[in-house]
Amino acid sequence: MVQKKQGLDIINEVLEECILAYPVSSFVISLYKQYRERGSLSKKQLQGLHSKASKIKDISPGKLATVEAIMNKMPTREKSELPAPKPMVEKEESTGQMIEEVLAKYPQHKRVLFFKSKYENNEVLSPLEIGELKKFKQLIK
Repeated sequence: MVQKKQGLDIINEVLEECILAYPVSSFVISLYKQYRERGSLSKKQLQGLHSKASKIKDISPGKLATVEAIMNKMPTREKSELPAPKPMVEKEESTGQMIEEVLAKYPQHKRVLFFKSKYENNEVLSPLEIGELKKFKQLIK
């Protein structure tokens, strides 16, 4: 349990007034328990507490202003946007051109058709397979 400085504890007073006004509110009770255990609340929790407390007509406006000032002093944490998704494997256009050149001359070439299916399914061609493809291209010239 965190020991706070002795003196006025406005957040605790506002929490207690909220508990008196809303005795069955699980939200206020959980905020009170957390404040007792940790000694502080997050900015979002303080915003929720402020909205609940502002509905109570007997609460002093000074206490609400103090809670609001504490909220405004806290940093606002925002998540950055996700970067645009990149394809896992980028196709080499030269490989695709070689496949098309060989298939233009021999459209039923089984090995090159296999390379084409791997290329279209974004699978990486090994250096040995690329070498084989280059050899096929040289043979057709």
